[in-house]
Amino acid sequence: MHSADFNFPLICIGNLSVGGTGKSPMVEYLVRLMRNEFKIATLSRGYKRKTKGYVLANNTTTALEIGDEPMQFHLKFPDISVAVGEERLVAIPHLLQDNPDLQAIILDDAFQHREVKAGFNIILTDFNNLYMNDYFLPTGDLRDEKASAKRADVIIVTKCPEELTEQQKQNLLRHIKPLSHQKVFFTTIMYGLPYHISDLDDRRMITQNDEVLLVCGIANPKPIKELLLLQAATYYQKSYNDHHIFTIDDLNEIKEKFNNIQADSKFILTTEKDAVRLVKFSDELKDIPMYVLPIKHEFLFEEGDIFNSLVLDYVRNFRKE
Repeated sequence: MHSADFNFPLICIGNLSVGGTGKSPMVEYLVRLMRNEFKIATLSRGYKRKTKGYVLANNTTTALEIGDEPMQFHLKFPDISVAVGEERLVAIPHLLQDNPDLQAIILDDAFQHREVKAGFNIILTDFNNLYMNDYFLPTGDLRDEKASAKRADVIIVTKCPEELTEQQKQNLLRHIKPLSHQKVFFTTIMYGLPYHISDLDDRRMITQNDEVLLVCGIANPKPIKELLLLQAATYYQKSYNDHHIFTIDDLNEIKEKFNNIQADSKFILTTEKDAVRLVKFSDELKDIPMYVLPIKHEFLFEEGDIFNSLVLDYVRNFRKE
């Protein structure tokens, strides 16, 4: 298949499987890494949004218009351009026209969409479900052939145990069998201090005294459940489908379930992806202890600086040429 080359720094984040590898936190990692040196933008498909075509986020944009993850980027990083478009071949020229001073674009979840050729490709694979051990849908989670991995410049094994040993790392490298041009990194999930959905400055710890109602509609809530098992007294769960659009009836059910928890210390916990679909109820949530759990990647084996240099040098060298 012929891919269009834009002669512009395009960094692609993707995977070979469906959901749950940590693409959104990796996009955020790249934004934090690059935004102080370069004028950057993110471009996503805008999964499950109610609009079509190219849309550039602005002050009045909602998750219904651009999708959950792009809305999350827009709320967290209002100083960068956040755009969506199903056809990246069409959306990239629009984005460059709207932002003529752009210096790099991060393509979110674009690895298997080959109409555009990115200059730097990063694929993520879950430590607990490595792509080389997986099968095509519906038997497994693969949506792209394993051989596609050879197009990647960087392979990141995500959701690793924090205590991953050097021996385990070497075993994984032998199993992955990276090509000579590929670098492999290992990351673990790090959760930040939960913040109130209506007030970023209102933060609280999860303690052994807390009973927590977990409200989530994401593909893989298992790591959060494991966190709550470790840190909270107990937790209850109100589950929804991935990318669920919350209604006022949902909110009332959540409040009812929370009110039925008989505990002195209790609060509601939700994910950042769910929060962008709940924030429309901010007036109703002002006096309710609903907190959002931030998430980020942390590189193991002190290799974060090596990864950072690969990304930054790609853009720097591209611009020199």
